[in-house]
Amino acid sequence: MGWKCFSVDGAMRIIFLGTPGYSVTVLSSLFEAGHELLAVVTRADKPAGRGRSVESPPTAVWAREHGVPVLQPTSLRPPEVAAEFAALKPDVMVVASYGRILPPDILAVPVKGCLNVHPSLLPKYRGSSPVAEALLQGDTVTGVTIMLLDEGMDTGPIVAQAEYPVLDDDTSESLMVRMFERGAELLARTLPAWDSGELTGKPQDDSLATHSRRLEKSDGELDFTRPGKQLSDQVRALHPWPGAFTRWNGKTLKVLKAVPMSLNTADHENAEDVSAGTVVALNSGEAASLGVATSNGILGIVEVQLEGRKASDGNAFLRGHADFLGARLPS
Repeated sequence: MGWKCFSVDGAMRIIFLGTPGYSVTVLSSLFEAGHELLAVVTRADKPAGRGRSVESPPTAVWAREHGVPVLQPTSLRPPEVAAEFAALKPDVMVVASYGRILPPDILAVPVKGCLNVHPSLLPKYRGSSPVAEALLQGDTVTGVTIMLLDEGMDTGPIVAQAEYPVLDDDTSESLMVRMFERGAELLARTLPAWDSGELTGKPQDDSLATHSRRLEKSDGELDFTRPGKQLSDQVRALHPWPGAFTRWNGKTLKVLKAVPMSLNTADHENAEDVSAGTVVALNSGEAASLGVATSNGILGIVEVQLEGRKASDGNAFLRGHADFLGARLPS
């Protein structure tokens, strides 16, 4: 038996696949719209936090609180998994950051296909890190795509799409949350027309495709021979993980928040002659109190965290580490 919060005409029988907290926005919107949730499929419970206690994914927690069955297969490839899904007789499967590619026998289960909420304007930024890639590229506009899954990586037909602005202070975290909120709204508007057959998918133009890759810890290291604007975008894109960092006196120095600034903000007579990577004081009243010279402009440091210490703003950090001014990073 599936679960829904009230009965509505046009309600669909849905298996939902998703794992992280921002996927819950999509899941709860389906529930609130009166669709019949047959099951929530998510990743396995795993240790988390300092105590390493085993925790369930946020989607599993939500599902149990709302009486929706939870399935946590270690793999989708065994035939019995597809058989279990098929026994539920879904009209459609909705995927929102599940974390695995669906094999052909799973894709074939629902009568009306598998719809995926993807946080980019496909075919731009296919792959696992589209939100971070948009920020890394300095995009001012991004969006959400509802697509029909096929066997490729984000290559299926586009069912619906909407553009949204990237805010100046967006990080991957804030932008991801907002894109899945918008994605939930777009999906809600899309499902009735998809169910009735009024809406069909449009093939992607593969010649326009770009890709995003899975991020690694090393992607966070700041190279001050690059322009300040690119480094600021890197800080935003890699928050909260893997995080932007450099090294000072052999310790990791995380850069939690930064802004691009011009050379004339430096409290230095010959700022244009300062070598890339040099820490400089900035003029009073600027958005940051200290910065690092780059190949083009200054990376204003708003918030940092030295290895083994708490996070602090630039002023507080300088009060405890006066010798930071004039340092050459990384060191």
